[in-house]
Amino acid sequence: MPEAPEVEALALFLRERLTGREVVDTELVEGRAWKTRARPLDRLVGRRVTAVTRYGKHVDLDLEGAHLALGFGRAGWATWTEVDEEEPATAAAVIARVVFADGILGITDAGDWLSVQLHLVDDAREVPSVAKLGPDAIDPAFSLEMLRAALGGRRKQLKALLQEQETLAGIGNAYSDEILFAARLSPVAHASSLNAEEVTRLYEALHDTLATAVAARRGVPIAEQKAAKVAAMRVHGRTGEPCPGCGGAIEDIPGTKGGGQWCPSCQGG
Repeated sequence: MPEAPEVEALALFLRERLTGREVVDTELVEGRAWKTRARPLDRLVGRRVTAVTRYGKHVDLDLEGAHLALGFGRAGWATWTEVDEEEPATAAAVIARVVFADGILGITDAGDWLSVQLHLVDDAREVPSVAKLGPDAIDPAFSLEMLRAALGGRRKQLKALLQEQETLAGIGNAYSDEILFAARLSPVAHASSLNAEEVTRLYEALHDTLATAVAARRGVPIAEQKAAKVAAMRVHGRTGEPCPGCGGAIEDIPGTKGGGQWCPSCQGG
């Protein structure tokens, strides 16, 4: 699943590559991903990209007031193919293509079920999944007070709460594990159980983990973003490997069926 650091890097790439470029053709390969049937994709032909904005794990292309909102879901991503290159071979299914004079932006989905969603709207915030987003987790303005408000004394497990986009936008399965490991907090602890020092620790871990990831992903080719993310994980996806903190074994989080990892010694309390 692409998360905020990788999507931020993608948005930066597209902003640098596409701003001022005119759409010369489009192709919708998988119609089920297109959510605004009354406004077809080919309406973008002849329009120029004026801005690229990230909303949580979404990217919005502003084409002279028409907004192509890209929701990557669980396994979506993007490709860029120069005009003189062949489209890269990939196991991911191509969902749509937006063609420019110097290259093609491809939208792909590598999942077993389709999760990519595409909308053509007047404002990205018309997209339901964008409209409901909470504060952005990698926004420099995100504060300790905002985290306290997001936690709100809720009786919800921390890992689930960190992934709840209405609470904090941009964090998914992998970075929730990394943040909680850095904070030395149990993923199954309830937000309501945290004391003031633990909330501060969580805030610092959230800020440091995501800021480091954003800096590390910047400049990495978009085709290599997933591999760079996987290589940087300290506990997520590391079941059975030594913990980088205490040397004990990394384990699957109970109840996640291998979908999340933690160090019981460092985070068990």
